[in-house]
Amino acid sequence: MISWALETETTELTRRKIAIFWLPLFSTWLMMGVEGPFIAAVIARLAEAKFNLAAYGVAFSLGMFFESPIIMMLSAANVLVKDRRTYLKLRRFNILLNLLITLAMLLVLLPPVFFWLTEGLIGMPPAVARLTRQATLLLLPWPAAIGFRRFYQGILIGNHLPRRVAYGTVVRLGAMAATALLLYLFSALPGACVGTAALSVGVVMEALASRIMAGPLVRRLLAMPPAAGAKPLANRELAVFYFPLALTSLLGLAVHPMMSFFLGKGRLPIESLAVLPVVNSLAFVFRSAGLSFQEAAIALLKKGDESRRKLRQFAWLLGGASSGLLVLIAFSPAVAWWFRGVSGLSTELAALAVLPIRIFALIPALEVLLAFQRARFVVGHETSRITTATAIEVAVIALALLLAVSATSLVGVTAAALAAMSGRICARRWRR
Repeated sequence: MISWALETETTELTRRKIAIFWLPLFSTWLMMGVEGPFIAAVIARLAEAKFNLAAYGVAFSLGMFFESPIIMMLSAANVLVKDRRTYLKLRRFNILLNLLITLAMLLVLLPPVFFWLTEGLIGMPPAVARLTRQATLLLLPWPAAIGFRRFYQGILIGNHLPRRVAYGTVVRLGAMAATALLLYLFSALPGACVGTAALSVGVVMEALASRIMAGPLVRRLLAMPPAAGAKPLANRELAVFYFPLALTSLLGLAVHPMMSFFLGKGRLPIESLAVLPVVNSLAFVFRSAGLSFQEAAIALLKKGDESRRKLRQFAWLLGGASSGLLVLIAFSPAVAWWFRGVSGLSTELAALAVLPIRIFALIPALEVLLAFQRARFVVGHETSRITTATAIEVAVIALALLLAVSATSLVGVTAAALAAMSGRICARRWRR
């Protein structure tokens, strides 16, 4: 892998080289995409599946929200870590941010705060709210573990070692699956708690694996003095670069709890809350092409204007292929097989899932194109432009959900799918 990286420094970037660099990252996101359907399938086969799927969906949304300020640490480490000084600077920043996020999550988990949020704002039944809190407590290690593994994954990708990121995800998936199956077979935990416990164990193991695999690079960085004439990474420079990225993630992932709030007020609230994580899990499998492409593009865009043209062409091909595959599933009998046979949904819930996944058919293509644009802005240190576009997307989603819930008779999960598509299209058009 290192020899290939050295070769690309002096030779023309081609589709084949882009694909070779991107594929390990894609496999990483694809494996994470398998995680959601697997856990949903386990929960669907345990007692009181509808309520546990709803509780798991809300708990996972909250976990994603608290994860959001740290998730861009991968991009930051990819671009900024170059020597001992920048490594230590970003590592200290990462540790501080992880501590603050974990503390914030603990505060929200306090019973008065949590039940005001779930019962008061979302309108969840008390029994489901209590189940959601139990599941969310088991997600407490999640944000900090994400922060540590994203930091070391960014260093691996920045040094053209994306395969090691994929190896870490194999560890995560294996630990998650083993935990879920053991709890399914030998514990009396509710399904929602089985799901979140498995997620936490998986991501903690992945963080440890990422640190071990980045060990040789870390030792090299610690022995590497700054380049002659290089300016220190000032706190203000780090804040200007990172906080727009953090705000972007915060806004983007805030969509999940926001949707839970509107679904709780809409038509068929418990059914919609149960179906949404299953629909999102299937869509995520195909979105993984775009999510992985962003980091590949950040690493490869450092090679000049010609690389931009090649990466743009690759993005269009990749977007068309990923959406095309989702269309084949969503508009064929395979969709019923997936939701009933694989996901284990009841006939009622499976029927509710079909229209939303069809609405999501263009999401994978939009994800790839937006990933390419974000990569350009990150490499150009124009991260505030990403934040503005994401704010527009979230505002459109909120407005669309409000109108759909208050002025139409749409089932909540269908309204959520339409709102998500509307927001993503607006973000894409603004960034052009």
